Order: sequence, then C-alpha cells, then structure tokens
Amino acid sequence: MTNEPHILVVEDNRNIRELVIRYLQEHGLMATPAMNGREMRAALEQFAIDLIVLDRMLPGVDGLTLCKEIRSRSTIPIIMLTAMAAHTDRVVGLEMGADDYLTKPFDPGELLARIRAVLRRSQGGAQSPPERFGHEAVIRFGDWALHMARRALVDRQGLIEPLSNGEFDLLLAFLYHPQKVLSRDQLLDLARGRTADNFDRSMDTQVMRLRRKIEADPKDPQIIKTVWGGGYMFTPEVHLQ
Repeated sequence: MTNEPHILVVEDNRNIRELVIRYLQEHGLMATPAMNGREMRAALEQFAIDLIVLDRMLPGVDGLTLCKEIRSRSTIPIIMLTAMAAHTDRVVGLEMGADDYLTKPFDPGELLARIRAVLRRSQGGAQSPPERFGHEAVIRFGDWALHMARRALVDRQGLIEPLSNGEFDLLLAFLYHPQKVLSRDQLLDLARGRTADNFDRSMDTQVMRLRRKIEADPKDPQIIKTVWGGGYMFTPEVHLQ
C-alpha cells in the first residue's frame, strides 16, 4: 500500500507521455500512462486516480469531450494540456470542468507544481472549508443544499448537481461571505484558486460555470450578482443545518 498520489497522464504523444511519467515518478508520485479515451477509462476502472493530466488534442474522442465526460460523474481534479495559446481555448477547457490548464511546450517542473497545488486544493488544508463548517454539515441557500460529507449540491427534488473542485471551493467562498461584495482577488484567495497571473482569465469563467448550475436563469443571475467595478455578491441567506 502507498499514500503517494496517483496521477493518470492521458497524452497521445509518446515522448511527452514518457517524459511526464518519468518526471512524476522521480518526484515521488505514482503515474499511469494512457494514450486515448479508451485507455483512460480502463485506468479509471482499475486504479484509484487522484488527478488526471489530460491532453486537449487526442485521437478519436478529444480531450474537451473526455473532460466533460469525467466531470459529469466525478470530481477528480483535471489539469488540461493544450498546444493552443488562445485565451478562448483555455476558457472552453475551464467551462468543461478542468481545474487548471497548461500550454505546451511546458516545463515538467511547472506541471508538477500545478499538480501539487490542485491536489492541495482538492484535499484541503488547515483552513479547509469542511473544517470551518463541519464535515457533516448541510448548508442551505435558496432551493439548494450543499452536503459537506458528500461534497454534493442537491436541489429541492433531491437531484445532485455535480461540482468540480474549483466550483465547490468557489461556492464555499461565497457561502462564507453572503451579502458581501467580493473582488476577484478576494475570491482567488478564499477559493484557493489559480495562480495570480491568470486569475483574471479564470475567475469570471468559474463564476459563469457556477451560475449555470445554481441560477434559474444564468443570463439574469439572482444568486451571484455582478457588482460593476467591485466583483460579485452572493445574495441568498445561508442556513447551517
């Protein structure tokens, strides 16, 4: 048995795949390779994977589709690799549920740092949200209930709305500070979000994704309101059960 995080590297380029696998193993992580969606699914059935490094461009089913597929049934953290530097391509990856992204060519050391950062966010730390609210707490707002033990967002009909780790942390940041204006900088810190150099490009996307899941009409949000020039405000009353 081992406590080392287990990383699944889904990359069709053999040289990149082998380089990443070797580098992660040399730095104390377990790493399993996959070159396409079929091998990825097989690995997920066989192993308890802690994080997926997922290439955006894959033969057959592309990485964005696989990311959406994974996120529809799991909160396993995902870091996407993309050869495209366009801002829109990275935004689409975040919208599909990725927790972070890295543009090729990349330094293996930066990938390792991002993996460790995402794992820390997903596993929580000394100030992790479950400890603040209690591991068994149920937090209610509007028509929703967030069950901390299951990390599950449940509507009035009892249906679960899947949340990525980033969405979960962002929602908790809002639940900590209802009826208060939070700037993007504050949300970045509170949600233990991405590095400061790209929060401007990702925080708005995370808010948009969360709105799509909890708002009756995401185009006319009533739960998370934009405060022009200020940031965002979470408007409902929050009740702890």
